[in-house]
Amino acid sequence: MKQAGVFLKKNKSFAVFAALALAIVAVAVFAPWIAPYDPYEAVMTDAVQAPSAAHWFGTDKLGRDLFSRVIFGTRTSLAAALFLVAVISVFGTMAGVAAGYFGGMVDSVIMRISDMMIAFPGMVLAIAVAGIMGAGIVNGVIAIAIVSWTKYARLARSLVLKMKNRDFVAAARLTGSTTWHILWRYMLPNVIPTLIVTGATDIGTMILELAGLSFLGFGAQPPVPEWGLMLNEGRAYMQTAPWLMLFPGLAIVLVVVVFNLLGDSLRDMLDPRNE
Repeated sequence: MKQAGVFLKKNKSFAVFAALALAIVAVAVFAPWIAPYDPYEAVMTDAVQAPSAAHWFGTDKLGRDLFSRVIFGTRTSLAAALFLVAVISVFGTMAGVAAGYFGGMVDSVIMRISDMMIAFPGMVLAIAVAGIMGAGIVNGVIAIAIVSWTKYARLARSLVLKMKNRDFVAAARLTGSTTWHILWRYMLPNVIPTLIVTGATDIGTMILELAGLSFLGFGAQPPVPEWGLMLNEGRAYMQTAPWLMLFPGLAIVLVVVVFNLLGDSLRDMLDPRNE
């Protein structure tokens, strides 16, 4: 307990943003108990009501409680973003480590595929992929994953290239260590901390990209409570009912800022120059 107190005191910024991130995760997990109404229940007599004691964030065009939909939107957006970051970080890291360590044809193939992905604007390519596959939150996640793994691959490759010719790796080879043992014992442990920081920062980016796809009609589809979709549904009421866009937009801003600052504080904490 004393060590935990010392750690938190030394890394105050990380402790604050980690607590805020955990609070956001808790909102997603306990959404059914936090939301006062069913986010899918339409009550047409309550359509487009302004924020009040009964409906804190007002209601949408179908009379659904906006506060409940924003709370459940945390579950939808955060779960999709976390799954997306996990997929692209694992796949990209594996590809990058393989390219950096084995080199030759393996490196050429992986990096040329990466170059093709980077040649197109990421969001435009994701829209094209989602358009081919069809609209939906799952297809949106797949589309963004296809165009986003390259960052992790290139980062992992550059880190492996710096390490694979060092003395401790050469010593491992001389003692008869297998390739997989070297990758698992020496390469991955040195790559993972940097990729964890990148992944933590990317959570906010993935939430923004998923919300962008949903806003354009290629992501989540009605009646799923998702922030980008709610922004799209509120466009027609921007002047008469601005709360329909205000509260989902604030939710996106809050979550993105928290996870971006969490990534920054995690980077500062893991930076050996700050020891």
